[in-house]
Amino acid sequence: MDENFLLQTKTAQDLYYNHAAKMPIFDYHCHINPKQIAEDVRFENITQIWLYGDHYKWRGMRTNGVDEKYCTGNATDREKFDKWAETVPQTLRNPLFHWTHLELKRFFGVEKVLSPKTADEIWEACNEKLNSPGYSVRGIIKMANVHTICTTDDPVDSLEYHRQIKASGFETKVLPAWRPDKAMAVENQKTYNEYIDQLADVAATNISTFSNLMSALDKRHAFFHENGCRLSDHGLETAIAEDYTSSEIEIIFAKIRSGKELTHTEILKFKSAMLYEFGVLDHSRGWSQQFHIGALRNNNTRLFKKLGADVGFDSIGDFEIARPLSKLLDRLDMENRLAKTVLYNLNPRDNELIGTMIGNFQDGSVPGKMQFGSGWWFLDQKDGMEKQINALSNLGLLSRFVGMLTDSRSFLSYTRHEYFRRTLCNILGNDVEKGEIPNDMELLGQMVENISFNNAKNYFNFNSLP
Repeated sequence: MDENFLLQTKTAQDLYYNHAAKMPIFDYHCHINPKQIAEDVRFENITQIWLYGDHYKWRGMRTNGVDEKYCTGNATDREKFDKWAETVPQTLRNPLFHWTHLELKRFFGVEKVLSPKTADEIWEACNEKLNSPGYSVRGIIKMANVHTICTTDDPVDSLEYHRQIKASGFETKVLPAWRPDKAMAVENQKTYNEYIDQLADVAATNISTFSNLMSALDKRHAFFHENGCRLSDHGLETAIAEDYTSSEIEIIFAKIRSGKELTHTEILKFKSAMLYEFGVLDHSRGWSQQFHIGALRNNNTRLFKKLGADVGFDSIGDFEIARPLSKLLDRLDMENRLAKTVLYNLNPRDNELIGTMIGNFQDGSVPGKMQFGSGWWFLDQKDGMEKQINALSNLGLLSRFVGMLTDSRSFLSYTRHEYFRRTLCNILGNDVEKGEIPNDMELLGQMVENISFNNAKNYFNFNSLP
C-alpha cells in the first residue's frame, strides 16, 4: 500500500495525482452525528473514533472469534483496540485491511501493519495525535478537505446542531438530509403511533387523518428546507407501489390510529402511498431523493433482541426490484413529479437492472437526473465499485456520475473517497493502456474531477444556499 496503491498504470497515476487527489470531498450521505461537529468533540483515544459504532469491524472481530464484550460490550477501550489489532492480520483480502491502513496512514502517519506486535506503538502514536491541536472533529474534517457533509435526520429532529454549526461559521457545510423511514413503519403499531404523536407535537398539529399526517410532514419538510436540506433518503428492502385509492388510505390510517391490526395488503398500500407522497414533497421543493435498496436487516433475532439494530447482523437481500421500482418512478413521472433520484443497489446481481432502470426516466431536464448510486455498504469495496462503475459505464453515462460518499458513522471514513478515486482512475488508466479510450488527459482529467466532486456539487444544488 505505497503511494501508487491500486494505480496499476502510469496513466492511472497521472489521473489520480493531477486530478482526483486535489478535489475536495462532497459527502452527500453519511450517518455522522451533527452534535459531535457542533461541539467540536475530541476523542480520548483511537478506539472511540475508530471502533465505536463500526459494525464492519465488529463483524470481522466476531468472525475472528472475538467475544461480543470487545465489540459492543463493556470491555475497556484498550481491550477493544487490542482485539481489533489481533483481528487485522486476519483480514487480508477483505476491504477492512485496506480501510484500516488508509485511515492510519492518512490521519496518523502510521505506515506499519496493525497487529499484536505493533499495537502498543500504534495505540500511543494515534492517541498522541488525537490529543494534539488540529485533531478535534472539525480539525479532522478540515484535514480531509471536506467541502460538504449531509447527515441523516428524522423529520421530528430539531436540527439544533445544524443551526449551531452554521452560526459558528465552520467552513465545511453541514446540512441535514430528510430520512422519513419511521413515518411509514406501520408494522409495529404501538411504536408507530407513539412516533406520530411525537410528529404531531413538533408540527404543532393534530394528526387523526392521513390528510393531517401529510400536512404535518409537509410542515417539517418546509422546516428542513429552511435549514438547508435539499435531499431525502429512504432505506427500503425494495420499492413498494401497490394500487390504492385515497379513501382506502384514509381508512387504513384510521385503523392505525385506533390500534386495529392491518393486513399485509393494507401495510403495502399504506407504504405505497407514503413513498408516492414523499416523492411529491421532494419534487415540490426541488430536492433530490435517494433510495437505498436491498438490505435484509436484523437476521439474528437473538442478538437483535439483546443489542438492537445496526450492530452488524444485516446482509444482502434478494428481493424483486424491477417491477415495483418502475411502477413507483413511473407513477411520479406521469404527473411530472419525479425528482432527481439516486438509486443504490445492494445486490450485485441487480447492477444492470438499476443501470437500465435509470435510463427509463432520464428526461433531458438536467444531466444525469437519474443516478445509479455508488457501491453501497457491502459493495463499497474495490470489486463492488468496479462492478458498479462498469455497469453504469455500459448502460449509462459514467461521466455524469455523482461519485462516492462515506455512508459512515466514523470521522475517519473520508479515506473511502480516496479508495474510490484510486479505483476509478485505475479503471480509466487500464482502458487507456489497452487502447479502449483515447489518451486525452484533458478529457479524462476533467471527467475524473467531475466524478470526484463537481458533479455532486452541481447535482444537489446547494449553490444557492446562504
